[in-house]
Amino acid sequence: MTDDARHSHVPVLLEPVLDALAVRPDGVYVDATLGRGGHAAAVLERLGPAGRLILLDRDPAAVAAGRARFGQDARVAIVHSPFSRLQQVLSGLDVAQVHGILADLGVSSPQLDEAARGFSFRQDGPLDMRMDPTQGETAADWLAQAEVGEVARVLRDYGEERFALRIARAIVAARGQHPLTRTGELAALVAKAVPTREAGKDPATRTFQAIRIHINRELDELQQFLAQAEAVLAPGGRLAVISFHSLEDRLVKRFMRHGAQAAQVHPDLPIAAAALPAPAWHAVGKAVHASAAEVARNPRARSAVLRVAERGTGGRGR
Repeated sequence: MTDDARHSHVPVLLEPVLDALAVRPDGVYVDATLGRGGHAAAVLERLGPAGRLILLDRDPAAVAAGRARFGQDARVAIVHSPFSRLQQVLSGLDVAQVHGILADLGVSSPQLDEAARGFSFRQDGPLDMRMDPTQGETAADWLAQAEVGEVARVLRDYGEERFALRIARAIVAARGQHPLTRTGELAALVAKAVPTREAGKDPATRTFQAIRIHINRELDELQQFLAQAEAVLAPGGRLAVISFHSLEDRLVKRFMRHGAQAAQVHPDLPIAAAALPAPAWHAVGKAVHASAAEVARNPRARSAVLRVAERGTGGRGR
């Protein structure tokens, strides 16, 4: 594969992300979800010789691609790690504070495109779905032993699937005949179990999303990451998060909104407003969505939502 082919992946909302991060040439920045490095490359172009870029990914394939692309640049550090260990990674690099953090959530285009990773219902492959295939149970492992109620809960809570119980029963019945080990099997089973269709959406979409989120503990990881981002961002530093479904976006929105609230006291208490802790964050603009032109170029940008917040001088005692 040529360098052009490896680097042809188009990062979502690139210009809004760069505007949001307001990269300073001598700053320290983190791309917490390296992927194939599209956002990272653009940030690096804006850094000067004294700048520093720290790249994380839990997927060994993304880390290997990042090292091949950026490994010769002394300004760049690449670490195989989930972003829920952000503080541990920075401590290991002797970095106390950073000026900007980006997280591009969810599954990456290369992960979806490679059938062997098991993320896509559009092509048949092993039912894996692990973002880090070196550890943890696969989707097939989990589906082989989870009870009907647990499967239904995952599909309902993480996929917002209204036919969750129906699909869960079909999965458990099918595995009684033979183990579910292929994405094609699962997609066909879901299509048969779901009685109605959403316009423009494959019936397996919500089920695959839900199982993937569960297998990778994505919402738990996100909550841990957001708390650590607050701890490591310097005052005035920016946090930019791209979400692709409502569960992620709701967590990010709630976190930023909560951090932007000023401390409240009873009006009768003799405490001056100046003595109260300042808000931890303030929002930078409104949520940003991909333009029609970007969606035309890259259909996967259709559901992307970018939220940005700037670190204040306040905090929550961390």
